[in-house]
Amino acid sequence: MDLMRSEKMSFVQLIIPAESSHRAISYLGQLSLLQFRDLNADKSPFQRTFVNQVKRCAEMSRKLRFFKDQINKAGLLSSSLPVLQPDIDLEDLEACGFLISSHGRAVSEERELQENVYSNDEYVENASLLEQEMRPGPSNQSGLRFISGIICKSKILRFERMLFRATRGNMLFNQAPADEQIMDPVSTEMIEKTVFVVFFSGEQARTKILKICEAFGANCYPVPEDITKQRQITREVSSRLTDLEATLDAGIRHRSKALASLGVHLAQWMSMVRREKAVYDTLNMLNFDVTKKCLVGEGWCPTFGKTQIQEALQRASFDSSSEVGIIFHPMDSVESPPTYFRTNSFTSPYQEIVDAYGVARYQEANPAVYTTIIFPFLFAVMFGDWGHGICLLLGALVLIARESKLNTQKLGSFMEMLFGGRYVLLLMSLFSIYCGLIYNEFFSVPFHIFGASAYKCRDSSCRDAHTIGLVKYQEPYPFGVDPSWRGSRSELAFLNSLKMKMSILFGVVHMNLGIILSYFNARFFGSSLDIRYQFVPQVIFLNSLFGYLSLLIVVKWCTGSQADLYHVMIYMFLSPTDKLGDNQLFWGQRPLQIVLLLLALIAVPWMLFPKPFILKKLYTERFQGRSYGLLNNSEMDLEVEPDSARQHHHEEFNFTEVFVHQMIHSIEFVLGSVSNTASYLRLWALSLAHSELSTVFYEKVLLLAWGYDNLVIRLVGLAVFAFATAFILLMMESLSAFLHALRLHWVEFQNKFYHGDGYKFKPFSFASLIDDDD
Repeated sequence: MDLMRSEKMSFVQLIIPAESSHRAISYLGQLSLLQFRDLNADKSPFQRTFVNQVKRCAEMSRKLRFFKDQINKAGLLSSSLPVLQPDIDLEDLEACGFLISSHGRAVSEERELQENVYSNDEYVENASLLEQEMRPGPSNQSGLRFISGIICKSKILRFERMLFRATRGNMLFNQAPADEQIMDPVSTEMIEKTVFVVFFSGEQARTKILKICEAFGANCYPVPEDITKQRQITREVSSRLTDLEATLDAGIRHRSKALASLGVHLAQWMSMVRREKAVYDTLNMLNFDVTKKCLVGEGWCPTFGKTQIQEALQRASFDSSSEVGIIFHPMDSVESPPTYFRTNSFTSPYQEIVDAYGVARYQEANPAVYTTIIFPFLFAVMFGDWGHGICLLLGALVLIARESKLNTQKLGSFMEMLFGGRYVLLLMSLFSIYCGLIYNEFFSVPFHIFGASAYKCRDSSCRDAHTIGLVKYQEPYPFGVDPSWRGSRSELAFLNSLKMKMSILFGVVHMNLGIILSYFNARFFGSSLDIRYQFVPQVIFLNSLFGYLSLLIVVKWCTGSQADLYHVMIYMFLSPTDKLGDNQLFWGQRPLQIVLLLLALIAVPWMLFPKPFILKKLYTERFQGRSYGLLNNSEMDLEVEPDSARQHHHEEFNFTEVFVHQMIHSIEFVLGSVSNTASYLRLWALSLAHSELSTVFYEKVLLLAWGYDNLVIRLVGLAVFAFATAFILLMMESLSAFLHALRLHWVEFQNKFYHGDGYKFKPFSFASLIDDDD
């Protein structure tokens, strides 16, 4: 029952010497037992003490993300396993020898490139030809001239049209696709390009064409008109390409080797930077004392973890060689402590279901204890079919069997949710099998599992089975619904009556459990007013009406009476003194109904009026000398730090607000008792819908297809039946039943006792750090 109440929390203060502050916060991050309170909430992030260190961590994180992107682009896989190497700090990483050595090698590679290519004497002699072409000088003013270059293939049509318009058709344009894709130097993407040549005449046309080429991003290359020079340039370009390809290959190999050696340590470095940033973010939540030599922090920790925190702080003082120890002591606080439940892989999803509605108030009764069993059971009441339950069970067992493997993998949002709720799915499937055995449905087909039916036909031919009915000849079927009800004239009426009454019984028991938990809450917090003027009248009101209805259902089942319960409940209000006649189920029923009706009427003002007036009286008696009390405490309050949680806030008692709140609560309970009880009829409705859908798919798809003596039709019918079962009954129907069971827990059950206005305990923890790249 550790989940029944949240862990006891203690408000503590830490006074940490500056020289051991970083190490102390790091050790607390590994321990994950202390939630720090922000003492600098009024300051912006740029006004805090360690803002420069946070910026350094952010910059280093950006650099490491750049390296990770480069590794991914190179097709290399960075190691996710921890590497056995000495721990390094942020300063060592910023001045990492790897980066310095790689920079030196890059400089040498660049020098080698310049020496081997650009400083080659032969190249200087040969390059003069290109330089002569690029050099301005007197040009041929007459005759046919040309400009050649390369352009992106997607622009070629617009480029040709613009040239035609600019030269008024006085040009000849020719093009040919490039042999292979070329890397765009801007986007670094491989794109298709086209080689072109434009023949024209005149200097004015040349100027226009060059401007158009520049506008379209075309790269123009000068080609001399002399054939000899063209051949020389071809040989020169080929030689340069060979040298450049060799240099690029060497650079790529060196880059891949460098990135591979970097990828071995990248995961560790990124984890270290995230931890450093988290430490400095936490240090920014602390304040310096008056001497500026110590940092003062406040926070919440579980009472059971104070010893571990003290040991971690002592170890931090020793490891940092601090002459002054760290002071750790508990304090009083008027703030409500955070809520912390210790959960495991089995109880965690149920706690998440409750927390999705609202986090429990500190140490109030936790619905997750009961949700663990009741939630999958209510789901199964709506989803009862032991064939479908076996399918869900197989899925849950697969997830549980691969638990260790899936824990280390990155899953999609849907798969991650399914894997997190694997134990919820397990219990839902087990309860579905149980309820399916009670309903006697296996993919809507009944079986004689627990013996023979209690009914038989009137004759051997069974010709009157569907017109006159069956005859009971032995004791009732030992477990669940008798399979002979299947296909009978009264099947739907019988199952409707059974499931509807069963839903009301489950609902009344469920709501009574919620009211009983409100009693334990009031008793735990020492609120006798809530017990006398809230718990007692609520129990009386609910059970005077719907508890009595549940009693009538059980008596009718036990006695086999033909009484009309609708008539009994309606005329209990309209004519409570009239005789019941054939609707009387037991002796003394009419006076009992009158007494229960009077108790229900008395319970309403009992809930509404006493509590607000008693609270007003208690407040008046307690604070008659309030002004003197505040005067005596004024000197003590002056010593309290402005941002400390020890500040006391004295709230005025507002009788009108209290009375209106109590009135709303009372009206909500009275009306909610009716609506909540009716809401549990969804158990009947969804169970009936699931059963009828299963019957339709079985009879109108599978049996219909099986009636044909054709293998193809049978296979098609089987495929349609399997598809409908998997996607409609197992997925959509299970989701529908899940949501309706969730509604019954959140609204009908939890509103009887659960406030849900607390806040989660979120300790400073390295384990909870989220990778920014994820």
